[in-house]
Amino acid sequence: MPHIAIAGDHFVTPTVFRAALEKELGQTSATFSETTLPWPHEPFGPIGDVIEASGSIAASIAALEGAQIAVSQMAPFTREVFAARPELQMVGICRGGPVNVDLAAATEAGVLVTFAPGRNAQAAAEFTIGLILAAMRRIPLTDAELKRGVWRGDYYAWENVGVELDGTTVGLVGYGAIGRIVARILQAFGSTVIAYDPYADASALAADGVITVELETLLQRSSVVSLHARLTPETKHIIDERALGLLPHGAVLVNAARGGLLDYGPLPDMLRSGRLGALALDVYDVEPPPADWPLFSAPNVVVSPHLAGATTQTATRAADIVARDVADFVAGRIPAHVANPEVLDVLQLNTAS
Repeated sequence: MPHIAIAGDHFVTPTVFRAALEKELGQTSATFSETTLPWPHEPFGPIGDVIEASGSIAASIAALEGAQIAVSQMAPFTREVFAARPELQMVGICRGGPVNVDLAAATEAGVLVTFAPGRNAQAAAEFTIGLILAAMRRIPLTDAELKRGVWRGDYYAWENVGVELDGTTVGLVGYGAIGRIVARILQAFGSTVIAYDPYADASALAADGVITVELETLLQRSSVVSLHARLTPETKHIIDERALGLLPHGAVLVNAARGGLLDYGPLPDMLRSGRLGALALDVYDVEPPPADWPLFSAPNVVVSPHLAGATTQTATRAADIVARDVADFVAGRIPAHVANPEVLDVLQLNTAS
């Protein structure tokens, strides 16, 4: 009977984790200990040699006492943690990638690491559509002005009115799980969807009714551009000043993926000149952005505090994915979402599903 340490937070709570684990394992198949990390009431950040973590190394080491398995969203799993808890065999991280785990250290320690791809795909896709509509139709701006007593009837003037998604070409930079759902919703609105993703299967995109193009072509043809790529050294600032200059006059740009994909420097001037028609952001190069951030005073900007994936379904889905992987591990099977497959030879798990 394994002991499972649950390091929840105020989004994927210990209660949510435990319910998922008991459903998959049975209530008497494991023992549990629980701790709650301060995120999101306190921002995550780098801790030791990992990024986007919450809590502390010392707290993680204490919480893992006696545990063979740990599940978490935000706890830091650093080299120091693995060294202090040699009995640990598996870490399940309920995020799209285990960014709060030192994978090299886990592999050296013989600890299997799993993650939860697609956990927030539906939530992030729906939120992206909301940002697109909010930016194209100035919904937040007119809401705020009307609450101040300003009736902006002039937005009915030809030079001020918004545009519709029906008949609009929307370019998606990245076509993973989120991009695919966004494309499907946009097509229901009547948009033509084009995409740039050098790693995607062009035939799969074609089957979805999405046209594959090069990045320059996408930028030149799209009235709306939405970012959905992972942040890697190759994609950092993939939308830089040169790329922004390729956009049609008055285009709308949306980023609910990762702040590092976009060079924010040129954006205020582009918005003030009308070269960029509107900007919608859920992610930033620095989170949270400073109070004097230039984009806060630029026109036609919609902002939200990194909330695209924040739904109750995301939290329960994430816990369910991790719990199924834990159940497979306990049964001696290979979990479905392994981040460091090099450990499998050491663990000698059964390949049967």
